[in-house]
Amino acid sequence: MVKCSKSDVRRLKTALLRWKKVPEKQRERMKMVLLREYWLSQPAIAEAMGSSLSTVNRAHMAYDEGGIKALKPKPNPGRKHQNMTLAEEKIFLDRFAEDAGAGQMLNIHEIKTAYEKAIGHETSNSTIYALLDRHGWRKLMPRPYHPKRDIAAQNAFKKRGFLMLSGKLGWLPPGVVAACASCSPTKRASAE
Repeated sequence: MVKCSKSDVRRLKTALLRWKKVPEKQRERMKMVLLREYWLSQPAIAEAMGSSLSTVNRAHMAYDEGGIKALKPKPNPGRKHQNMTLAEEKIFLDRFAEDAGAGQMLNIHEIKTAYEKAIGHETSNSTIYALLDRHGWRKLMPRPYHPKRDIAAQNAFKKRGFLMLSGKLGWLPPGVVAACASCSPTKRASAE
């Protein structure tokens, strides 16, 4: 355990008095170092500060190695769980920019498949939408029609569908006789 000089203790106390300028974590670490100067043990300091013994030990070791500056909390900037850097994402999206610039609709599943191949593991659709939003792409629209649509069936429904729904018999194909299921001869024969 390294003891602080009188000038170090004075510097620590002065820094603590300027509490508005010192971050809270750094203030707590300074207090831990000052309590050591009053001959308190590390377990007693941990109990007094309401922190763990390892936190007190790390604060003391940091101060012993680097002084007051070592007690400052390290910066913790964002995007910790990124799969690609922003530059890599931009390069990835440039492959799809030609199709998008030509007015074609891009399918999210195509982009997702290429993205998963690039990062080497599966991901969710929301990741792809967030990626597109980060780079200023507007939200993809759903496809306007089903790829396996039957145009002949759609046209037949347009011609006969409304007649069928209105209850008119004109929608039946020629040669078919409309009968009630309860009046059907097969129904009567099976009921006997």
